[in-house]
Amino acid sequence: MKTAMESIKEMVDVNTIVGDAVQSPDGTVIIPISKVAFGFAAGGGEYSYYADEEGTERNSDEDDVETGNGDKYPFAGGSGAGVSINPVAFMIVGNGQIKLLPVNINSTVDKLLDLVPDMLCRIESMCKKKISVSKVTDSEEE
Repeated sequence: MKTAMESIKEMVDVNTIVGDAVQSPDGTVIIPISKVAFGFAAGGGEYSYYADEEGTERNSDEDDVETGNGDKYPFAGGSGAGVSINPVAFMIVGNGQIKLLPVNINSTVDKLLDLVPDMLCRIESMCKKKISVSKVTDSEEE
């Protein structure tokens, strides 16, 4: 297990999750973002009973019989591991903006969140225009 973890540590670093930046000719920088998942499983067991030539189960503790490979008890074991790396999004930096483009296109909430800064700027400019128009009309009335 220790060897497996050391090998995985060498294989996966921060550049696996936040990938290397790619710069396009127009100066836009694209950074891939991925999700990394690991799974480990191990199991085994010792069995103290064996069957003799007649098919009768015997306890190997009583007979002190060794299996063919020199072990007192039959042993079964196994282990496995898995790694999954999935792209999640691309961060696009350019033209004075930073955008997160998810791989899953059906992300309506992300699209709405991208529109929020522009909407706030428009509302702010409308409020400023209204204030300046009201100041002009007030000064004309006096």
